[in-house]
Amino acid sequence: MPNTKLKKTTKLKHLIQSPELSFLMEAHNGLSAKVVEEAGFAGIWGSGLSLSAAMGLRDCNEATWTQVLDVVELMADGTAIPILLDGDTGYGNFNTVRRLVKKLEQRDVAGVCMEDKIFPKTNSFINGTKQQLADLDEFSGKIKAAKDAQQDDDFCVVARVEAFIAGWGLEEALKRAEAYRKAGADAILIHSALRNPSEILMFKKEWGNRLPVVIVPTKYYATPTDVFRDQQISVVIWANHLMRAALGRMQTVAKTIFTEQNLLNVEEEVATVAEVFRIQGEDELIVAEKRYFPASGKDSKAIILAASRGKELGELTEDKPKVMVAIGGQPILARLAATLRSVQIKDINVVRGYCKEAVNLSGITYFDNDQYESSQELFSLSKALPALKGTCLIAFGDILVKKYIIEELMDADADFVVAVDTNWRDSRNRDRSAEYVKCSEPHSKRSFSNPVWLQDIFVDADRGDIQGEWIGLLKVSPAGAEFLTKHIQALALNEDVFRVLRIADLIKSIIQAGAKVRVLYQTGHWLDVNHLIDVVDAGNF
Repeated sequence: MPNTKLKKTTKLKHLIQSPELSFLMEAHNGLSAKVVEEAGFAGIWGSGLSLSAAMGLRDCNEATWTQVLDVVELMADGTAIPILLDGDTGYGNFNTVRRLVKKLEQRDVAGVCMEDKIFPKTNSFINGTKQQLADLDEFSGKIKAAKDAQQDDDFCVVARVEAFIAGWGLEEALKRAEAYRKAGADAILIHSALRNPSEILMFKKEWGNRLPVVIVPTKYYATPTDVFRDQQISVVIWANHLMRAALGRMQTVAKTIFTEQNLLNVEEEVATVAEVFRIQGEDELIVAEKRYFPASGKDSKAIILAASRGKELGELTEDKPKVMVAIGGQPILARLAATLRSVQIKDINVVRGYCKEAVNLSGITYFDNDQYESSQELFSLSKALPALKGTCLIAFGDILVKKYIIEELMDADADFVVAVDTNWRDSRNRDRSAEYVKCSEPHSKRSFSNPVWLQDIFVDADRGDIQGEWIGLLKVSPAGAEFLTKHIQALALNEDVFRVLRIADLIKSIIQAGAKVRVLYQTGHWLDVNHLIDVVDAGNF
């Protein structure tokens, strides 16, 4: 783990001066910088080629240095490890270099590497022997200007020698490196376009240890790393491989989707949306919102019941519960949680049971029902009673639902509110269990303006008084949560009966106890994932 107590400049200086071989990995935006840090690298190379490519520009100073700064600032903000920026030729003369160093220090960038070619530069691997090198004294002046401009003593300036690239040979490389050392450079990056390290090894043999030596083995990648270690190379830079990896995969995915006009051969091969949220730091935001965002409308909770396996899904649930079955590359539970968060329900609690270790999404509080095989939904809910406070939405974990339905539930003015689908006849064709309802009046224009109240809830699909299907969402007010908690605790006294009660039984029981349950009618726009055909339908939901 990197030492986060040290300044980033100090960390980079230690890497460069360490007797052990160190490695910097290329990054080109905030996301790739986080990937580099998470992989374990101690430092980041802000590659000029990769930064330009990510902008869709050529590596010949088409990207302005201020555009580069904007990207590197995001990289520095999101990571704790140091960044050495590929500063090309310094983007101009000595005066531009002075301003560049000032701005890099302000953005917590640990160092800059400059190459001794003329501005605007061309990538070293494009007609390298035809490229012009900068005047030695003029470039030495840039190094001096950079060192004079820095306010942090540990800020690093690396001088990149392009003599081998331009075909000028070892003598010129040594001459230039020595001049840059005298000008104050902290290290020398010696570059070569050969597919073997002969030029690098010749330089290092003559150079010795006058200054740390940095290399970029993009062309001579087959050389064993121990060769560099044995030669006491200071730092190896893996210069552009994340950008190239991303480009290749994007090309393949784009072509596949264009050709096949669906996602079936793509979704399982790419990172999930949940993984994107994780690396973006969604967890920290959720915690911060709980601390700083307690305003009305932002303190609602959700309790999701997700303890069952879902045997009807067969092999899909052999090693995970059905709430973790992927729909379009994202688990059902993750999709439901994302919908809740989109309507400002950030305090999400999940009761898990079967294969509970597989239910591990971030930003969620977990309760466990380890007796899931011998109990029903109400027993699971009882495990989460500590969370049943304030305005709360109780939901089944295997449903997908449009967010407007949840918004209407949360806005409804009643202690208990359920969502009822009037399109219940279509669901009967699936031959699945469902909870049907009888209400104070059927769905009509009148029901939009006058409250409708639940009178009964049952599983008998052959009854003639069915007016809809309960879709597995129950919203309770703070007073309703208090009433419900006491009612559940009373029911739990008869343990044998309590273990087999469902949420529908709870709703029926509170009605019998005098509670009024409001009904919000809606038509479709939700899906209960119970069978394999539901998984297929969910992909188009």
